[in-house]
Amino acid sequence: MIKVLLYEDNELLRESISSMVSLNGELELLGTFPHANDLEDQLKIFQPELILMDIEMPGRNGIEATKIIKKLAPSTLILILTVFDDSENVLNAIKAGASGYLLKKHIAAKIFLAVEEILEGGAPMSPAVAKLVVQSMQKAGNAQNYGLTEREKDVLLSLSKGNSFKLIAAECKISIDTVRTHIKHIYEKLQVHCQTEAVSKAINEGLV
Repeated sequence: MIKVLLYEDNELLRESISSMVSLNGELELLGTFPHANDLEDQLKIFQPELILMDIEMPGRNGIEATKIIKKLAPSTLILILTVFDDSENVLNAIKAGASGYLLKKHIAAKIFLAVEEILEGGAPMSPAVAKLVVQSMQKAGNAQNYGLTEREKDVLLSLSKGNSFKLIAAECKISIDTVRTHIKHIYEKLQVHCQTEAVSKAINEGLV
């Protein structure tokens, strides 16, 4: 069972998401909260493996909360749930360490697919969000390329779209084991330790 916390200030939506998660036999919902102002204590008490995080909440917002989570519990996975699909929120969520980003209008249909993808090492994003991230990367200036090969750049670009290893393999016409090898080399060259850091660095420094 994956231990889950939910942060969402809209009471009706919070109850709706709680009901959906409670019906999933692989997830254990330990707590739901209308704000993240007591986040530090809640992390210590519940030690969640996955957090479903709203962006706009009273007091501390979801991006600020994500930064704190990644500092105090770096292995915790975070799926951002929001009505916003503008590039600033997208990029800020990714830079803060979010594992994925799902628009609220897609929650009913896609939340469990997004959770499954996160647990498998992917970075789920809605199509609109993925498009914004890729556009941002394409517009970024030519920075130090860290010695990335063309194939590694292809893999990094596919990774930034929110693709799973399986989808990256299909898109680049290589095996999943080869994808894992490329990603390992990408992490080493970028001096990062996880997918979110790699994508964030790619966005910040225009590596693709």
